[in-house]
Amino acid sequence: MAELNILNPNPPEFEQFLYAPVGEDRNGYVVTVLSTLARLGLDPWKETAELVTLEREAARTRLGLLLSRFRDVPALGSDHGKVARELSLLLPNSPPTPSSMQADETSAPDRPASRGAIWTILAIALVLLQMLFVGGSGPGSGSGE
Repeated sequence: MAELNILNPNPPEFEQFLYAPVGEDRNGYVVTVLSTLARLGLDPWKETAELVTLEREAARTRLGLLLSRFRDVPALGSDHGKVARELSLLLPNSPPTPSSMQADETSAPDRPASRGAIWTILAIALVLLQMLFVGGSGPGSGSGE
């Protein structure tokens, strides 16, 4: 099951929070929590993992402080507390389970092997496609016999 997370090793429980909007920037584009944290120079998934370990009120306070530092969304200047309160409700109730994190860690050594298998499959598919196209113009295909 852990192999399904090869392309996205981050906990899916964080997605609702990270993809939630914090407001519109000066150009009218919606800015998400993920984008906000990244623009602040933070790793969004790591920061979310740390927020989840805190009590709800402490997480809200910390998130409010982070949002107050973010200047790209003008409305956050006065509403960062309200936005932080609403966003903190989207945080998962508990951190990702250690068993799911161990599954991700144990799948890490398999990644090079998985990449090798993918490249092998792609190479075989390329050879089969080449045989299909080149094989169609072989003997007996169009000399009028």
